[in-house]
Amino acid sequence: MRDMNSACVDLIYLDPPFNSNRHYEAPIGSKAAGAAFKDAWTLDDVDVCEHGELADRNPAAYSVIEAARQAYGKGMQSYLIFMAVRLLEMQRILKPTGSMYLHCDPTASHYLKLLMDGIFGHNSFKNEIVWSYRRWPSRSHNFQTMHDVILFYTGIANHTFNVSYEPPSESYLKRFKGKTQVLDPETRTRKIVVDKPTKGLPMRDVWEISILAGSSKERLGYPTQKPLALLDRIIKASSDAGDMVLDPFCGCATALVAADRLGRQWAGIDLSPLAIKLVNDRIAEDRGLWGGPTALNAPPNRTDLGHLPSYRTHRHRLYGQQEGICAGCDTHFPFRVMEVDHILPRTRGGTVMGPDPSQSHWLSSLAHGGAQTIPITCNCSAQVATVARAARPWLNGRQHRQLVANTIVLK
Repeated sequence: MRDMNSACVDLIYLDPPFNSNRHYEAPIGSKAAGAAFKDAWTLDDVDVCEHGELADRNPAAYSVIEAARQAYGKGMQSYLIFMAVRLLEMQRILKPTGSMYLHCDPTASHYLKLLMDGIFGHNSFKNEIVWSYRRWPSRSHNFQTMHDVILFYTGIANHTFNVSYEPPSESYLKRFKGKTQVLDPETRTRKIVVDKPTKGLPMRDVWEISILAGSSKERLGYPTQKPLALLDRIIKASSDAGDMVLDPFCGCATALVAADRLGRQWAGIDLSPLAIKLVNDRIAEDRGLWGGPTALNAPPNRTDLGHLPSYRTHRHRLYGQQEGICAGCDTHFPFRVMEVDHILPRTRGGTVMGPDPSQSHWLSSLAHGGAQTIPITCNCSAQVATVARAARPWLNGRQHRQLVANTIVLK
């Protein structure tokens, strides 16, 4: 997504991992055979550094993730960091008039809503859509969990929304004889019945759409495949013909097939090479004779920034005129640009990113009466002020003064 132009997408639908702590794999012999992913999360040093960067880029998202860590654990923290850095990119590429639908389930939906509020703003929230379905029940001491959650957010300008309708109830048909009930244009206070067949009732935020049965012709065997009817409803509601639809976790291409059928432009992203093949095969099969090649295996190039010099030959320019030297005490900081260098975490045989990967742990510990000091890279006033700003959301006045007074230097 970093290679996509800003404000270039009209509709984003994403069906990311749910933090289900499960391993998914397509059955042998299915069209999606070989597709597999692990939906379990552990915190590593890159996660910690990305979390630290969020403190400057989006303090609200940073605080939500820290609260989730305390309430749920480090697995949820790692998952939300993964989501946050991608949601920030989605906010950048979404048009001001665009819409976004985030598909999740009750495992993390409440945390993801807070994260979306922090990134897109709470005024951008429109609906929490409940996708209700039925399946074979399991033995449980709780109510059967048979729904997913879809969070609907929009940009800052007037967004596209095409009203859809659901069939009227039997009582409505019996009472009004299939006619349309409208507001009286004269009184504007009562409803009247006009001699016009009813369209039905405006769609509610609870959607009854069946999941794909094992025998369904639509089913490919992909572990988390969603029905075309679900994506068809979303795309019709929040886009028009010719609009750009993006699915950044496209998997088996259900959203892309639905967008293609409805005359929308589309783009999909997925880590798996198998996803590229599935996209190409499904679209080609759906189009028939006019299928042709549809999938690319290379990212696009941004064209909205003008000519940019090569990073390899202009690293110092991007690094900054200070060249990593602290203006307060001449301490030199590591020569790293996180978004570009892609340094591997120590847990995977690489080097840790950033000067202080343990900062969030110390700040949290101090806020709860644990650690009495904060480790930083130098003790000049600029560095103390930076740490103090990052810690401010956690601390009361006394704790904040204590932090500034008890900062130590890492050697």
